Amino acid sequence: MMKIAVLIKQVPDTDDVKLDPETGTMIREGSGTIINPLDLNAIEAAVQIKRHRKDDCEITVLTMGPPNAQFALREALALGGDEAVLLTDRKFAGADSWATAKVLAEALKKSGKYDLVLAGEKATDGETGQVGPEVAAMLSMPCATYVSAIEHNENNVVVTRTVEDGTEKQRIQFPCLITVLSALNNPSMPTLRGKMNSRRANIVTMTSQDLDIKSEELGLKGSPTRVVKVTTPQKTRKTKRYSGSQIEEGIRELVEEIKTSVLNQ
Repeated sequence: MMKIAVLIKQVPDTDDVKLDPETGTMIREGSGTIINPLDLNAIEAAVQIKRHRKDDCEITVLTMGPPNAQFALREALALGGDEAVLLTDRKFAGADSWATAKVLAEALKKSGKYDLVLAGEKATDGETGQVGPEVAAMLSMPCATYVSAIEHNENNVVVTRTVEDGTEKQRIQFPCLITVLSALNNPSMPTLRGKMNSRRANIVTMTSQDLDIKSEELGLKGSPTRVVKVTTPQKTRKTKRYSGSQIEEGIRELVEEIKTSVLNQ
């Protein structure tokens, strides 16, 4: 049986992300949460592989987060996941991409031997795109990023990567890790049966005591990168307002501005 792990993250359901100016970490209280959109593409990719293999496949979804991240895991189970693992501990709080990857990599070692690990290319709340490749490095797995198409075979996958100059194909042997783009597929909606099953499903919880990681390597303490300053960009605009008999003059000035802008390009 093929075993697939999908790494997901629960992110704020808003573009108005706020940071604590003292610690440089995100303030997650007071806003709704969703599964990171690109992680939905990773879940859909796993489900499609399982369907192609006629259910000879098991999908385990993992996330690191606060206790309420179980809701994201239950949604992932409703979308087609078979098992779910929640990594939650106050010692994980404030983790950067490196400390997060360390916890996820160790959890993957503990929870099973996986043929394929899937993740979204980046999270909307951090935009680093680093966690997937870091997990792969820690597990000594080959890794492909920016994947927009997957062809899987018995012992390997052929992926299409979207790069600056176009696309490129890469063949990777199992076990491997892949981070995906939204162009890969269109995520499905959960079925009624899937929702009912997800409510009854048991979610495995792992804490720092279940992982072979030193306390000083976890959370904010174990994060080599920090946000040292938080500033809000100032928005300034030069405007002119025309009314009544000035409108024609305003139109002429606007046309001249556009001409000048085009000539300067």
